[in-house]
Amino acid sequence: MTISNDGSNAKRLTRRKFVLATAAAGAALLPGAAFAQNALNDLLRAPSRGNWDDQFDTRGTNVREVASNSPIFSQNTFAATQQAVQAYGELVSMGGWQTVPEGETLRLGVTSPSVTALRQRLYASGDLPQSAGASPSFDTYVDAAVKRFQARHGLPADGVAATHTFKAMNVPADLRLRQLQVNLGRLQESLASERAARFVMVNIPAAAIEAVENGRVVQRHTAVVGKTDRQTPILDSKITNLNLNPYWHAPASIVRKDIIPLMQKDSTYLERNDIHIFDGKGQEIAPETINWNSDDAVRYLFRQEPGKNNAMSSVKINFPNAHAVYMHDTPQQSLFSELMRFESSGCVRVQNVRDLIVWIARDEPGWDRQAIEQIIAARTRQDIDLSNPIPVHFTYVSAWATDPTVVQFRDDIYHLDGAEQLAMSELTTTAYAAGQENPYARGDDGY
Repeated sequence: MTISNDGSNAKRLTRRKFVLATAAAGAALLPGAAFAQNALNDLLRAPSRGNWDDQFDTRGTNVREVASNSPIFSQNTFAATQQAVQAYGELVSMGGWQTVPEGETLRLGVTSPSVTALRQRLYASGDLPQSAGASPSFDTYVDAAVKRFQARHGLPADGVAATHTFKAMNVPADLRLRQLQVNLGRLQESLASERAARFVMVNIPAAAIEAVENGRVVQRHTAVVGKTDRQTPILDSKITNLNLNPYWHAPASIVRKDIIPLMQKDSTYLERNDIHIFDGKGQEIAPETINWNSDDAVRYLFRQEPGKNNAMSSVKINFPNAHAVYMHDTPQQSLFSELMRFESSGCVRVQNVRDLIVWIARDEPGWDRQAIEQIIAARTRQDIDLSNPIPVHFTYVSAWATDPTVVQFRDDIYHLDGAEQLAMSELTTTAYAAGQENPYARGDDGY
């Protein structure tokens, strides 16, 4: 639900009262806090508490949509996040929530005392109605509530409460409040600049992209962003140019760390990956003329040809910036299904990138979807220069709300929110998975 000036305001406010009421459940169940139960019951019985129970059923997260077409960079999101800060502040003052035991995997059909603790945690955050009871059985109501919680935290909404879900649940309420406060400041800064009618926004900790037009998100894309030691930068620029079937140029760091060792093992590596070597005058150099037991190769330009092996696959999206980063396609589409999508060297890989570039180039004469697909299919190098560059913003927002009762949290992957537990760094993946010898097969962009 987005913020509006019509009658939905009343509904939004009553739902907020219900969130605060259910937040009291966690405190009411703590030793010495029984006095809070009467106040909680009064709130739950109040006719103005909202209609969560009326909408909740067992069909999963589609009943209470977590996604929204409100952009993160919007007055709506800022106002909803302000209200979420207030709600979490009151929740913290009432004792927050209890932790959930992490030793079991809880799913539909399981009966365990841990399910009762799980219910209490879901009551506190408004993901489960109090009317669902305190049974130790993991029923369809708990399943739907877990899915809702997972969706709000950027986790696969499979309804299975295990390691990643417990880690997110057991971040204390006061840390979540601090995370919201820090990110509210970032959202406030974003409002200081006037936004164009059309823009692209990359949210780094969410590893997600929004294409925004006239105040609404018209496209969303899953992304892969920079590793913790090669971070994607925060920046503002304008998309000026699209490269169809681009070349890929290996930076010196990739030549030194990857190409030289690979050529020492397999002299056919460059040929198999369509990589050519050029000197400073543009003359091609034969691989066998280079001493691969030295750093001589670093002096040359390594260029990968367009095609199925290319690290950027079908397209590169260019925008001027001091970090030499860009957005691009990748031949490794499986990366987008990973939970932790922090695997690049700073550039941003875009799932379903052709949908995005068609939207970006739509006002350029002769560049409709059919024309773009024909060029890509032909493996022909072609540039599209934009007559009206599209603003692009790389930002870092790890907590926000597009509805005060639907608060989104993501891992603070770059440790910018001020609390180690928010980063959950023990869950991140390594830069090079075991058995992956080919950086180009990973789609490594080199930046």
